[in-house]
Amino acid sequence: PARRSKAAEEMVTGRNSVLEALRAGVPAKTLYVALRVEMDDRVKEALKIAAERGIPVLEAQKPELDRLTDDAVHQGLVLQVPPYEYPDALDLAEETITKFSKGYIRNAPLFVALDGITDPRNLGAIIRSVSAFSGHGVIVPERRAVGMTASAWKTSAGAAVRVPVARAANLNNTLKAYKSMGIYVLGLDGGGDVSLPGLALATEPLCLVVGSEGKGLSRLVREHCDQIVSIPIDSDMESLNASMAVGISLYEVSRQRAGQ
Repeated sequence: PARRSKAAEEMVTGRNSVLEALRAGVPAKTLYVALRVEMDDRVKEALKIAAERGIPVLEAQKPELDRLTDDAVHQGLVLQVPPYEYPDALDLAEETITKFSKGYIRNAPLFVALDGITDPRNLGAIIRSVSAFSGHGVIVPERRAVGMTASAWKTSAGAAVRVPVARAANLNNTLKAYKSMGIYVLGLDGGGDVSLPGLALATEPLCLVVGSEGKGLSRLVREHCDQIVSIPIDSDMESLNASMAVGISLYEVSRQRAGQ
């Protein structure tokens, strides 16, 4: 069985945040509503969506909601989001390679791994790009990294339903294992040895690795890359935001794959 990591439940608090999460289809376990809550339009719509989606609604006293949310400002509305079930990064790659070899999927395996990215909105935007350009998954390290929060789910604009986010216990070991499976590991970074438009490996099984803005790729991750790929940008621009760099790179990969 695939290894799953235990994670805590997330509580989305406050009328605007809860309503946005419900509208965006963020998976939810329970909607908590304060007893005698003031029924404004947001509360009414939240209750309506919960009913449509079959999300249980529980009434609770204010002290109970304060306890559930660690005394966050909740305005009488709290949404309980279950922990995301991360597949294991190696299992995901093996499954994808098998599907490709049997002809169940048309394109060679294509993954994006995140190195040192902590903003969930960046993860959400990257999931969107991976979905738009037919990628097969996003890999996030287990420690000191972003996870699938309600905010990441919301930013993905529904793409998180289609793109699995897998966890790597150790990113460097995972990249090494990917290489042994025949997946080329390409780092996206300035001053690379290859320029994106001339990416000869685009049609091969790929894992693109992107670092955080400012820091870039960590030294060890760079050492595990088969190539470092640079996106030609105006020299006045220091660096691209991670999700933009991924979007541009995936566009180029999919353009070359389409012309195969």
